[in-house]
Amino acid sequence: MSSGNGSEPRPTDEELSAMSREELLRLGGKLDGVEIVNYPDPWPVKGTKAEKRAERAVALWFLIAALAGAAFFAALIWWPWQFEPPGNQDGYFWYSLYTPVLGVTLGVSVLALAIGVLLYSKRFIPAELAVQQRTDNMGEGSAEVDRKTFVAHLADAGERSTIGRRSLIKRSAGLGAGVLGLGTVALPLAGFIENPWKDANGKDSLAHTGWQPAFPGEVVYLRRHTGDFGEVSLVRPEDLDAGAMETVYPFRESERDDHDALVHALKRSDNPVMLIRLRPDDAAKVVKRKGQEDFNYGDYYAYTKICSHVGCPTSLYEQQTNRILCPCHQSQFDALQYAKPVFGPATRALAQLPITVHSDGYLIARHDFIEPIGPGFWERKS
Repeated sequence: MSSGNGSEPRPTDEELSAMSREELLRLGGKLDGVEIVNYPDPWPVKGTKAEKRAERAVALWFLIAALAGAAFFAALIWWPWQFEPPGNQDGYFWYSLYTPVLGVTLGVSVLALAIGVLLYSKRFIPAELAVQQRTDNMGEGSAEVDRKTFVAHLADAGERSTIGRRSLIKRSAGLGAGVLGLGTVALPLAGFIENPWKDANGKDSLAHTGWQPAFPGEVVYLRRHTGDFGEVSLVRPEDLDAGAMETVYPFRESERDDHDALVHALKRSDNPVMLIRLRPDDAAKVVKRKGQEDFNYGDYYAYTKICSHVGCPTSLYEQQTNRILCPCHQSQFDALQYAKPVFGPATRALAQLPITVHSDGYLIARHDFIEPIGPGFWERKS
């Protein structure tokens, strides 16, 4: 508060201590060159039915904010968020509603809380009419009289707003703001609620990809994508010419008649693998990674298509130089040196999938990758 324009006499400390809040309020206005013309109480008669209706209307909006905030929090934690293919009518319907439900519940909670605050301001805060003269403070600090009158203004505003005696509104506003706050705090922390190691060998474990056998001894075939999500086309060694590359996906016989599982295998982000058949002269030059000497089947090598830089698809293969290329950020990997990066920002080799041939003549995965694929992982040390 300014120190005034000097036209009003300043009371002594004893006089200030003896003043009522109303007197301090008027004095503060005069020292600032402010004349309060009108400061009517919106409810001069307390406890009327109209006042109670207005109070309930405000509390209703705060209650709506609380309910919507609670719904947002519940949906964030318990709504089925995992992908379901369109063919799964029930699962896909609920999955497709996940993002809209989050948006609607959070939006309603914020909107209802704002409406409640605005409605309270219009219904219960006095509409002050005042005239203030323009003054120049000259950069001086606040004097004791300014501090006293400023505190009186705050106290008066609090009393005239009547919030102190409206327990219903205070409780509902606190509930609405609290639940909304809980939801906004939970939003960035939701990913930490589920324990990724709860089932380390489960199909949804972060430690494994879709190439992980569901049970010991399960055969996981290499399957090509023909454009028909429901068609199963397995890969034989003779299907690839020397120097060729093909993208393959995991397939299990238990999924042959399960259209949703067949679609999911083609869409799961960590499933795509490059199957490369090296030319005989090039295969003789291969440098194998320690511990992965038997991961190939003859001239056939399989590497993840997930780039170790930022997870883009390394979908290009140049057979003359045996380079695997990531078109996004130009990383290049040498297929003759366990897909080691030789150019670009990538710093780690592509994970290699161990493969062999099943007794029926089709290529299969011996087991899952022995290291995490992609650019980053919780327990990766490099």
